[in-house]
Amino acid sequence: MGVWALLAGHPRLEMNATASTVSGLLEQDVALDLVLLDLRLSDGSLPHANVAELQQAGLPVLVFTGAERSSLVRLAVKAGVLGVVRKTAPSAHVVTAILDAAEGRPVMTTEWAAAVDADPDLPDAGLSERQLEVLALYASGEKAERVAHLTGLSAYTVNDYLGRIRAKYASVGRSARTKTELYKRAVEDGLLPGPEHPSS
Repeated sequence: MGVWALLAGHPRLEMNATASTVSGLLEQDVALDLVLLDLRLSDGSLPHANVAELQQAGLPVLVFTGAERSSLVRLAVKAGVLGVVRKTAPSAHVVTAILDAAEGRPVMTTEWAAAVDADPDLPDAGLSERQLEVLALYASGEKAERVAHLTGLSAYTVNDYLGRIRAKYASVGRSARTKTELYKRAVEDGLLPGPEHPSS
């Protein structure tokens, strides 16, 4: 509602659709020039997967986010968004960012720079989208059987993926032999949030 109010009456900007998920937005089949993407959606999807799905549909993406974890911002930046804008930014800055992004210009903000600077520049293991999904679920604490249920794969396939994931990490010098090491790799690559202090 805040974005609707922000853009109401603007001579060059109009909001044509909203949705709580990327699939829900695409199902509306509305002509769009730009998508404002929150990093946390109702279906628990990962930012890089959402950006990829939108880009496959020919839609450029500007991240419009609150106080999200830097790991989520890094995922979005790596996926190729046009920029990152905080919901707390002044209204004029948000509007300018939307206008620039809608015209295909990168939106360089301190959030964008911080996400790039904070990237540990670890070697990419080259995991597929399906392997990333399996890793995120398994490393978050789910058992292989549960991962199979959640993804629609067989337990055999999940275990095969886990073996391939471990091999790919090992091939770039990032050990992932144990579940704890897989968790660390998932955190490093922005798939999972790092541990929080109990008082956070």
